[in-house]
Amino acid sequence: MSAVRPPSAERTLASAFLMIEQQKFLIAFQSVVPQRRHWHGTCYEEPAIMSILNLKPASPEPDKATVPRSIRSTHAQDTPAAPRPAWYRRRPLQLAAAGGLALLLGLAWLIGAWSESGRVVSLRSLELATVTRGRFVQDVSARGTVIAAVSPTLFATAAGTIQYKAHAGDRVTEGQVLAHLSSPELTNHYQRELATLQSMDASLAQEKIELQQQLLTNQQRANLDAVKMSAALRELQREQAAWKLHVISERRYEGAYDTYSIARLSFEHAKVNAHLDSEQILLDLRTRTLARNAQALLVAGLKSRLDALTVRSPVTGMVAALAQTNQSYVAQNSPLLTVVDLSALAVRFQVAESLADGVTAGVPARIALNGQIAKGVVTDVSPAVRDGWVTGRTRFVGPQPAGLRQNERATVRIILGERSNVLKMDRGAYLGPHARFVYVLRGNEIVRTPVTLGAASITEIQVLRGLHAGERVVISNPKRFHGARRVRLSR
Repeated sequence: MSAVRPPSAERTLASAFLMIEQQKFLIAFQSVVPQRRHWHGTCYEEPAIMSILNLKPASPEPDKATVPRSIRSTHAQDTPAAPRPAWYRRRPLQLAAAGGLALLLGLAWLIGAWSESGRVVSLRSLELATVTRGRFVQDVSARGTVIAAVSPTLFATAAGTIQYKAHAGDRVTEGQVLAHLSSPELTNHYQRELATLQSMDASLAQEKIELQQQLLTNQQRANLDAVKMSAALRELQREQAAWKLHVISERRYEGAYDTYSIARLSFEHAKVNAHLDSEQILLDLRTRTLARNAQALLVAGLKSRLDALTVRSPVTGMVAALAQTNQSYVAQNSPLLTVVDLSALAVRFQVAESLADGVTAGVPARIALNGQIAKGVVTDVSPAVRDGWVTGRTRFVGPQPAGLRQNERATVRIILGERSNVLKMDRGAYLGPHARFVYVLRGNEIVRTPVTLGAASITEIQVLRGLHAGERVVISNPKRFHGARRVRLSR
């Protein structure tokens, strides 16, 4: 027979379960319903705290003898937790800051990659050059003009009236009469000076005769004194011999000695005077001769000026231009005409100041004229710079091309030096020795690469550092890349 549960025990269990359910409901409800409190006149809300002990049973109150005083819990089994350190309590803030920093770095990287990847150019629009190793010729290109290396300009030697015998463009030979200048003043001057020279010649000839006569007179006097001295010497010798024999008086012997002494002194003085007179005569003759020679030089100069009134061609060539009008009066030293020697032409060139280093006299050159290439050599370079250009001149080595005309345009290639086994590449129009970086083709993009370049020629440039043989370099205008480190290419 089953045991029958008393009615008081069932009511006690039902009240306990009901109280547990109400406690769960109030715990869930206290997080939603706030309670108002006043703190120094300020109203604020705080969660309501309810206790299970304050709950009222929904059913009639059971018997106090059968209701338990408390409910068993697990508080005896709980242990107090250790306090967490300060860094652990700030850990969420640190994690949030680290996450924000990583996000900013990622955004910066994405923006940089997007900005660089946004530059896309077509590969077909780029001009590429391959880096090679081989023989390098350093040269400079210059623009030139054919000029006459021998083009003398003739001037008027005196004032007068000009009369041309040739016209501009006429072919002439050396010595041919080109013009005649009429100058009456120069002609009269020459005739006067010539007459003076002739008079001086006559006077000098007469003076020479007179001087010779004087020399002969002085010589004759000296010779006579010499004879007298010889006679006095012989007389003295006779008187001396007689004096030794004591056949003459002492007075006679002394008189003979005095006569000899006088004759000897007279001879010596005559000889000295003859010598001095000869020197004086020669000095006067030399002075007169020098004056005559000066007059002769003056006459010769006037004669050459008078002959120059007939203008003759100094070279075989062509009359380039007439500087005066025919039958006009021209002043002295005025230009008359210019003659060009067509067999001796040269090329005057102009090279940029930045490329003129190394261009000196003696450097070989190549001259391009009408599709022909001729050898040349630089003869002189101007030390002055005008408007950023340096001017020089080169002449032809060997036979010059036929059919050249003055002022004809030419291209001059000046060769500064040659080197072997050099790393080089085509320079293009935008690449020079002062470039510090180039764009190198790497896969589907071009990369900005620092380089050091050396000497440059017309078509090539030397590579010192930064590139290797076989690499392809962009030699078109780099401004379109705006200094980007990498640029993507589209095929």
